Amino acid sequence: MAEFRMPSLGADMEAGTLVEWLVKPGDRVKRGDVVAVVETQKGAIEIEIFQDGQVERLLVDLDAKVPVGTPLATIRADHEAELAAAPAPAGPPVAAAAPVAAPAAPAPQAPVPLRERVPAPPAAAAAPVAPAPEGRARVSPAARRLAAQHGIDLAAVPGSGPAGAIVYADVESRVGAAAAPEARKRAPGLDLDAMRSAIAAAMARSKREIPHYYLEHRVDVGACERWLATMNAALPPDRRLLFGALAIKSVALAARRFPVFNGFCRDGRFEPSGAVHVGVAISIRGGGLAAPALHDADRLALDELMNRMRDLVQRTRAGRIRGSEMSDPTITVSSLGERGVETLYGVIYPPQVAIIGFGKIVTRPWAVDGAIGPRPVVSITLSADHRVSDGHAGGLFLAEIGKLLQEPEKL
Repeated sequence: MAEFRMPSLGADMEAGTLVEWLVKPGDRVKRGDVVAVVETQKGAIEIEIFQDGQVERLLVDLDAKVPVGTPLATIRADHEAELAAAPAPAGPPVAAAAPVAAPAAPAPQAPVPLRERVPAPPAAAAAPVAPAPEGRARVSPAARRLAAQHGIDLAAVPGSGPAGAIVYADVESRVGAAAAPEARKRAPGLDLDAMRSAIAAAMARSKREIPHYYLEHRVDVGACERWLATMNAALPPDRRLLFGALAIKSVALAARRFPVFNGFCRDGRFEPSGAVHVGVAISIRGGGLAAPALHDADRLALDELMNRMRDLVQRTRAGRIRGSEMSDPTITVSSLGERGVETLYGVIYPPQVAIIGFGKIVTRPWAVDGAIGPRPVVSITLSADHRVSDGHAGGLFLAEIGKLLQEPEKL
């Protein structure tokens, strides 16, 4: 029997509030299925499961705030279910034995409540919220907020969650397809003060524990602009490629060649990652920041990378990030070019070891073939962990990113 636990969704997360169960006991699940929604300082995050099997028990009630690592459910693996269903093999005949006196029966004990039979996690979970008063359905916080925003009477909404609880999807179906997307953007109800506190704590830890060093490299991106203009000429606006896709792909390919910048530093030891999951720094409406991952960015074609980036930005700003996107970025890219900032020096997000910054593309005097002329130039910066790499390696890494941007057709 496996335990599905509250995942860590970043260095700034200590606990999360379970706001929706999307499965119930008896449901079959497979790796990658979204099974729950957890609310953190950065919004409502969809939590995936990473094993195949059948949901045996749900261990945590809705609205309970529980620490990272707390068991949320038990999952019976497929092979366990097969063993449980198989008949016991017949053994060889056993000779009759002389009767023996039966042992004294133990004193009767009171039955143990279900929740007390579950082993306690290393950090004790918060006490579950008491059941709703008789006659009133349980409602997840996200569903309650959406209903209030649209004046929906929850008494008229049938619940599809565990024990008939009303979850977000139940209310969303009442809102209507036209209103739902915009409503969902407002639904998470982010606590911006809590988010700023969490970001501040993570950044303070980063500056305190990580010896940063900083490098800057300026690159002529005229080839990128010409290539993008050619590629986008025949595409509708919603399918056009942006320079950001080229920037992320160039970083991902460079990180694959220079793995010392792609991974995690834990307990003073560097753990290189075999995959390149690029965290994309995204500003959240109303304030705040999140950096969910574009998985395997080095292996994605540019059009697919662009589509995933658009989807990631939309879902992040709507507060519907997936847990795996928050828990496993191996390197982060941040850009403030659209805000007019020419140079950005980022702060490393632990336990990562590097962050790349892209500034605004500006026209500068530039020497080409011995002649000075106006060229579109971007500033690329590296903030890296001096425990893992040094300036020489950082310089080669930035130079590789610049080299890749000179040949966008090969990205």
